Amino acid sequence: MLLDMGRAFERNDTQRLAALLPQVAGHPLEPLAGYWELSARLQSASHEEIRTFLRRWSGTFYENRLRTDWLIELGRNRNWGTFNEELPLWRPNSERELRCLILAAPGPRTAAERAAQLAPLWLGQTRADEGCALAAQQLLASRALAPEVAWQRARLAAEGNQRAIATQAVRLVAPDRAADVAGILENPARFLAAPASAAHTRELATLALIRLAMNDPAAAAEQLGSVRWRTQLGPEEQSWVRGVIGRRLTQRLDADALEHFGRAQVEHLHDEHLIWKTRAALRGGNWGMVREAIMAMSPAQREQPAWSYWLARALIERARSAPAAQAVQMRQQAQDLYQRIAGVGSFYEQLALEALGQSITTPPAPAPLTLAEVAAARSNPGLQRALHAIAIGLRTEGVREWNYQTITHPPGGLSDRELLAAADFACSRQVWDRCISTSLRTRQEVDQRQRFPMPFREQVVQRSREIGLDPAYVFGLIHQESRFVMDARSHVGASGLMQVMPATARWTARQIGLRDFQPEQINDRDTNIVIGTAYLKLALENFDGVRVLAAAAYNAGAGRPRLWRNGPVLEAAIWIENIPFAETRDYVQRVLANSTNYAALISGQPQRLSDHLPPIGPRAANAGNAASAPSATTTAARP
Repeated sequence: MLLDMGRAFERNDTQRLAALLPQVAGHPLEPLAGYWELSARLQSASHEEIRTFLRRWSGTFYENRLRTDWLIELGRNRNWGTFNEELPLWRPNSERELRCLILAAPGPRTAAERAAQLAPLWLGQTRADEGCALAAQQLLASRALAPEVAWQRARLAAEGNQRAIATQAVRLVAPDRAADVAGILENPARFLAAPASAAHTRELATLALIRLAMNDPAAAAEQLGSVRWRTQLGPEEQSWVRGVIGRRLTQRLDADALEHFGRAQVEHLHDEHLIWKTRAALRGGNWGMVREAIMAMSPAQREQPAWSYWLARALIERARSAPAAQAVQMRQQAQDLYQRIAGVGSFYEQLALEALGQSITTPPAPAPLTLAEVAAARSNPGLQRALHAIAIGLRTEGVREWNYQTITHPPGGLSDRELLAAADFACSRQVWDRCISTSLRTRQEVDQRQRFPMPFREQVVQRSREIGLDPAYVFGLIHQESRFVMDARSHVGASGLMQVMPATARWTARQIGLRDFQPEQINDRDTNIVIGTAYLKLALENFDGVRVLAAAAYNAGAGRPRLWRNGPVLEAAIWIENIPFAETRDYVQRVLANSTNYAALISGQPQRLSDHLPPIGPRAANAGNAASAPSATTTAARP
C-alpha cells in the first residue's frame, strides 16, 4: 500500500492518495503516508488542516518536513504573518530557499546583516528558486546588496550553462536585457561580434566570454586579447574571464593554463578559479603560485584538508630557498597545518599524518555500548520508521528520516555515544550505508569496525585471493561504490555491490570465459563480486598494478586515465588532484584512503597510503591495451 502511495505521490495524483490514506491507519509509516497526501495539495489545504497534521506528528521528521514545505509556500505567497508565527517551531535544516525566505521576511535584522547572509546562500544555489530571488530583489532595492553580487550569480551560472539561473539574476539588475541571456549563452561568439549599442554591454560581454571560454578557451583568449574587449573590460572582468580560461585549460591538462592564471589579478578570482589555479600550479611545479592561489581562497575553502595540505607543501618548498630564520618559521607553519588536519579518515588527512612521520593504524575501539545505550537507539521511533522504510523499498524516504533523527532533530545532532548506538542499530539490520555514514559522524569516539565493516568477508577474501587481488583494495572500492548495499543502482544503471554497468559486465564475462552470462545476473551478490573483481584485476593488469590508475579506470573507463597520464611524470597525489572529473577525483581518493584503513584492520599492522602512490607518467610502449576496457561504474563522467 505504501509503495502504491509513493507512486501516486510521484504522479501528484491527489485523488489516489486520498483514497489510499485510510488504508494505512496504524501502519508504522502512517506519518509518511499522511505527509504525501497533504503535501500533494499543500497549496489548497487550510491552515487548520496543516496544523492538525503538525500537532499529531509533533517531534517527527514528517512534522518538520511538512513545516519546511509550508513555510516555503507561505514565503512565496508573502504571507509573512503566518510565516513568522510558524518559523520558531521549525528545526533548521539545509533547505536553502527557506533560509533565503527567512532573510526576506520582516524581522529585526538590519538590511546589511541580511545581505551578508544572503550572498553565500544565493551564490551557492543550483536552481533558480523564488525564495533567494525575492530576498535578493528586496536587498538590491534597498542597496544593501551590491549589483555586483547579482552579476556574479549570473557569471557562475554562465560557467555552468545554467540559463534559467543566469536569466533570473540578470532580470534583477538589468530587466531590459534579461531576454538576451539565453541567446548569449547559446551563441556567445555571435553576441561578441555584434556592435556594442546598449547599456550593460560590459557585463553581458563578460557572460559571453565566460561561456565561450567553457566551450572554446582558445577562442575566448583571442577575443579577450582583441583591442575591443581589452579596452572595454576592466581588470576585474578580464581577470574573471582569464580564470575561466585557466580553469578550462587545466581541465584539459594544457600547460598554457598557467599563463592565463598568471595574467589574472588574483584578488578578482572566484574560489573555483583559485582551486583550478592551484591544480595547474601543482602540475607545473610552480609552488609559489600554489601558495598564492591558496592564500587568496576564502577562509572556509582554504581550511579544507586538500588546500591545507598543499599549502603546507608549498611552505616547505619555499623554505628550501628562504633565509634561515624565515625557513624555520615556514616549516613550523607547515607542521601546524599538518597537525590540524592529520588523521586516519580521508586521503589528505592520511597524507598529513605521514608527513608528520606517522603511519595509519586502527584507533583503539571505544568502550562497548551499554545496554541502556543500545536500547535507547533501538526504541527510537524515527530510527525504527527509517529502517522499516528502507526494508520495504522506500530507501530514499528512509534515509531522509534516518538523517533527520541523527543530524537535525536534536540540536547539534546526536552525541558520539548516541551515534555509535544508532550505527550499531543499522549494522544489526545489515543496513550498512546508514551504519557507515552514522559512525563517520562521531568526533571523538571512533569505531573503525563500524566505519569500515566487512560484510560478505568470506566471499570477498576468497575471490580476491583466487585472482591475486588485495582484499583491502576490493573492500575499499566496494565501500565507495555501494557501501555494501546489494540492491544499489546508480543513475546510469550500474548495479550491485561493485556497481557494474551491464555492458561492462558482458565485456568482463567474455574476458574471463564466463559462459551463458546474462546481464540480470549482475544483481546476484556472488556474481557481482566475481565480475567486479575480475574487471578490477584486468584494470590493474592494464595499468602495471598501479592502484591509482586502476581505480580511475574502474570509475571513468580505462581510456581516460591513459590520456590523463600523458605529460610530465608527477607524484601520484598531484596527478590525482588534476583528474579533470570531480567524481573520479573524489572516487580515487576515497578508494585509496578506504583501502588503507581496511588494510590496517585486516592485518593489524601500521599502513602507509604513500606505499600505493608511485609517480605517474606516460605509459610504457609495451603496456597492455588499456583503452579497450569500458568503465565499470559510469559512462558519462563530466568535469
